[in-house]
Amino acid sequence: MKVITVTEMARHFRDVLDQVEFGGEEVSLIRNHHQVARILPEPMHQTALEAMSDLYRTLGGDAAKDWLNDAQKKIP
Repeated sequence: MKVITVTEMARHFRDVLDQVEFGGEEVSLIRNHHQVARILPEPMHQTALEAMSDLYRTLGGDAAKDWLNDAQKKIP
């Protein structure tokens, strides 16, 4: 966790937010020698399509054949 003063945060606001967003850095803000806040990165988010796009890599070789057969079955 990176520890910086509130003054330093104000002077380098954009850079600090870039470190949080793109570097996954957690930042602790200090004022008068004690922590007043923490800035945490948000959990990564994905669309359903992105989440499912690599699913096939985790499946065994027969899974695609079985999946196709199951998908072609008619629903009563």
